[in-house]
Amino acid sequence: MSSDSRLSRAYTTAKTVPFDDNSKFILFSDCHRGDNSFADEFANNRNIYYHALKHYYLEGFHYFELGDGDELWENLNFESIFEAHKNVYKLLKQFHLENRLHMIWGNHDMVYKDPHYVKKNLSSYFEPIDDKDKELFEGITYNEAIILKHTENNQEIFLTHGHQADWWNYTFWRWGRFLVRVLWKPLQVWGIADPTSPAKNYTELRKIERRLKKWIIAKNLLLTVVGHTHRPRFPEPGQIPLFNDGSCVHPRSITGIEIENGQISLIKWQIASTEDGTLKIIRILLEGPQKLIDYMND
Repeated sequence: MSSDSRLSRAYTTAKTVPFDDNSKFILFSDCHRGDNSFADEFANNRNIYYHALKHYYLEGFHYFELGDGDELWENLNFESIFEAHKNVYKLLKQFHLENRLHMIWGNHDMVYKDPHYVKKNLSSYFEPIDDKDKELFEGITYNEAIILKHTENNQEIFLTHGHQADWWNYTFWRWGRFLVRVLWKPLQVWGIADPTSPAKNYTELRKIERRLKKWIIAKNLLLTVVGHTHRPRFPEPGQIPLFNDGSCVHPRSITGIEIENGQISLIKWQIASTEDGTLKIIRILLEGPQKLIDYMND
């Protein structure tokens, strides 16, 4: 099956979420939450991520995670990840209880495409203090893709992880997981990068972006937001509307895409120092805000 076919199938089977100009969405991907070991790249940014997540929760945003939220290639199970970042998952639980949590699976958490796996592993957790199971993400569903559809002008925004354009990490993800667990994770401590990862292989990254752009053109310039490559993208109106929210494992920062007031923006959260030497977490606007309707193709 070609990348075009995989993307088209994801589009056809996507969950639809209606929105309007009053909707507030935050899109993150590629958190790669791990077990807080030396290989857990998320651990370096977890305080930044939690602060940003708390901000969006209090401001009434819906949270969309575009795949690779949990690092289930390096780690054998979700339990060890949950224990390492329990405060994050408890906050995500609050989004879920208010129907503001929308999850997409990527290649590193592709096991979530199986609803039975999701129900078994994410519905509840054991709390040692109370010596009993407690509800976590009861009834949660993971999707391959989500379509945001404007209730007035019918504009569509296609959200997916983007590994559909990466034949190795989509079709042979089990082989990729095996290699990461037995080979690249031990070598990571020595600074040796996984060459199969598009985030660390610029040649492969460009190939994936070309395939995504080709599909977007074939779909009449459908506005599309992906992750996977970890490289933020924010095209101008008139360019091929391929957006990328980046990742949450950049050095000392996380990036994401906000949709608010009928506009789209690329943002970054990072730690900055004030003049008196105090460290604080700040939000930086990288691109936008740009009106969504400017990307609408007649």
